[in-house]
Amino acid sequence: MKPRSAALVLPAVALLAATAVGCGSAGGLKSAGATPSAVGPARLWPELPPARSDTQDDLGDVKPEVVPGIKVPDGDLHRVNALAVVQAEVRAHPDEATGQDAMPAEIRTKILDCEGKAGDKGCPVMTAYYRDLTGSGKDELIVGIDLGDRDAYGIGIRAYTQDEGRLVRIMSTTQPVISAELAGRDLILRSPAQFAGYEFRDVWSWDGSARSMLPKRMEIVEATGASAPPPAASPSAAATP
Repeated sequence: MKPRSAALVLPAVALLAATAVGCGSAGGLKSAGATPSAVGPARLWPELPPARSDTQDDLGDVKPEVVPGIKVPDGDLHRVNALAVVQAEVRAHPDEATGQDAMPAEIRTKILDCEGKAGDKGCPVMTAYYRDLTGSGKDELIVGIDLGDRDAYGIGIRAYTQDEGRLVRIMSTTQPVISAELAGRDLILRSPAQFAGYEFRDVWSWDGSARSMLPKRMEIVEATGASAPPPAASPSAAATP
């Protein structure tokens, strides 16, 4: 029985070998050559002790803050007067010189003197916008404040949500701004950089743990649009007769 078994196995092995050769010649897997070895990051100055985390600023300036005296009817921020919101904050922080509520004294006075609604001519509180920033399915309120000298002070940008009928501020920043854009649930701010031909691009996103909007991505990118350097004149355009 052993010779017969061997006779049956050998042709099968030969057939498999022939099939493998045929597949290889008809477009089967081929070697791409030697793969370069992966190079891991090289740590510089390993003797330096790591910085302690308690030296970093906490999230005190971005913690959610209830706006006093403002209620949100039926949880609908479209029914809230954006101008009244900023006026309430100015009254709650009348003399702030630093921090998220700081603004020039003359701007505070103008805001309190405004009547009507955000976006009215002569009022520092600009047109309000609405977008679901938190993923709750309801729109948040986004307000801009013209601080006068946009190069020196920039503009104030604030965002609000609602919590059981209370108005809660979830973002406040002041910076010179080239443009402000909404993309999905992100608020993208472009501002001038100190490097010619570049600009800062900050992407503010909702952070459920902090219950606030945070600048989760901060980049230096090539300038585009209004902040881009003017194109160099061509030789023919620069030539004079």
